[in-house]
Amino acid sequence: MRRIKEYYVLIFFFFCTVLSAQNTKLLGRVEAEDNLESIHVINKSKNLFATSNKLGVFKIEAEKNDTLVFSSIQYRPKTIIITQKHITTKTVKVKLEQYVNELQEVIVGNTLTGDLTKDIANAGTKRDINFYDLGIPGYTGKPKTQSERRLQEASDLTPKAGGSLGGFGGSVSLIAVINAISGRTKMLKKRVALEANTALMYKVKSRLSESFFNDNPLDEDKRMDFFYFCAEDKDFTKKCSGSDLITLEFMKEKYIKYKENLNSKE
Repeated sequence: MRRIKEYYVLIFFFFCTVLSAQNTKLLGRVEAEDNLESIHVINKSKNLFATSNKLGVFKIEAEKNDTLVFSSIQYRPKTIIITQKHITTKTVKVKLEQYVNELQEVIVGNTLTGDLTKDIANAGTKRDINFYDLGIPGYTGKPKTQSERRLQEASDLTPKAGGSLGGFGGSVSLIAVINAISGRTKMLKKRVALEANTALMYKVKSRLSESFFNDNPLDEDKRMDFFYFCAEDKDFTKKCSGSDLITLEFMKEKYIKYKENLNSKE
């Protein structure tokens, strides 16, 4: 009878050990001076992701000695190691520091006195005349690329002198009609889309390449090929134009497929 009791005691301690080794759902809170929403919380040890809400609260699975990384554009990155205290209390609190890009003081030209009349007179410069000074409308948006300008010109239906088609209710540009029939407008649309896709690919590469390949090793000579592989996916723009969390999950899926392709070729 005594041996049976000892046996059950051993089983009890065994299950306690197993349960304590399992992941614990931690309730976390981020403290900062400004916006607390959408701060990325990454468990690098388990490759798990979470984001904070408007109050800075988040939930993520972790166990002792896991590494949590907190990342946001406006705050300095911070890394913490999960301790037994975190596991016992099932909570974690982190304070982030504002990211400030400090520049050394630079004085260019004349020193300002604080007297606006004197400072303007001593500046010795003249402001360039712009379209506002002339009372005419002007474009103040994002400058268009060469392909975007060509597409706009090719598809502009506004009648041009000596190049319009008259009809019931008005006229349209003959050049735009010819471009549509010949396929030039369609070709230019594809070129604009390809350039936008390539620009997005380089942005993702610049922003996430280092942290991604730290956890997902790949030879240097194959990394650019991997990003082209990602950009060829029909969901690339949709998945990689939002948060880094969604982008990293998409890259992880493509990484698995890319490695499978490499292995099959070898």
